[in-house]
Amino acid sequence: MPRLMRIEYPGAIYHVMSRGDQGEPIFLDEGDRHDFLKTLAEACGKTGFAVHAYCLMKNHFHLVVETPEGNLVAGMRWLLSTYSNRFNHRHQRFGHLFSGRYKALVVEGSGNGYLRTACDYTHLNPARARLLPPESRLLEYPWSSFGTYLTAPRHRPAWLRVEPLLGEHGITQDTAAGRREFEGRMEARRAGEGDPGQWKGMRRGWGLGSPAFQNALLERLHGQLGPGHSGQMRAQAQWARAEALIAAELKRMGWQEDELGRRAKSDPQKLGLAARLRQETTLTIAQIAGRLQMGSRKSLAPKLHAWMKAHA
Repeated sequence: MPRLMRIEYPGAIYHVMSRGDQGEPIFLDEGDRHDFLKTLAEACGKTGFAVHAYCLMKNHFHLVVETPEGNLVAGMRWLLSTYSNRFNHRHQRFGHLFSGRYKALVVEGSGNGYLRTACDYTHLNPARARLLPPESRLLEYPWSSFGTYLTAPRHRPAWLRVEPLLGEHGITQDTAAGRREFEGRMEARRAGEGDPGQWKGMRRGWGLGSPAFQNALLERLHGQLGPGHSGQMRAQAQWARAEALIAAELKRMGWQEDELGRRAKSDPQKLGLAARLRQETTLTIAQIAGRLQMGSRKSLAPKLHAWMKAHA
């Protein structure tokens, strides 16, 4: 089965997760974790990556990374292969370290909370995995970027960007008081971990963002999506394309959205719009009939055929 293609563009942000082969550990000791962070720092230097959050577990890692140069694939290839080689050399092992492909969820970073969701999900992973006693502070887990967020800027690596996440938490200044507020907010969110809906969108799909963000991105990729991209993404791209076409036609005709419901199913202008959707998208006749409120596929098909024949 062919591999699904990645979405890459300058400035893209991703939540990346990769597991060990067969669920085996990718970190056997603290030396491995230090080595991974050293390798991550080198990868950032080579690619321009900016990291918003990370968390190293035993058999997987989470990474929220921004790619100013639109080079996720090249950067991740170097990071994973270099760390694997160093791990195998250090432990005198051979073979694959990571299992299959890493997951990469595109994240909207426009300041409306989606970056915060991805980073909070990453920072709370040790608590979610019950690696911390209830009475301990989240910062006591040493292998995530959360503790580094709470230190003064001079103690942080240059490749870790904290301002966007602090901003999405409503913290405007990277001061001692602001960092205390950030910790308090995260501990409060940790207390609400029992809510099953708070991480909606993190575990499935291809993108974490508003419908407008996803549709704009799919429009940007129009004509570039093929069998190598996920079926969900291609289907969503067709709907985004159709909605953009419908919006443009409604504006041209001077109609509001509710006009589609008031007009007759066989209205000539609605048939013209249906014909455009049929010709310029992969929507089925049933989908077009439902979206334009034109009855069933069975009733629309002959009318649409006759209209297209007359206007050929």
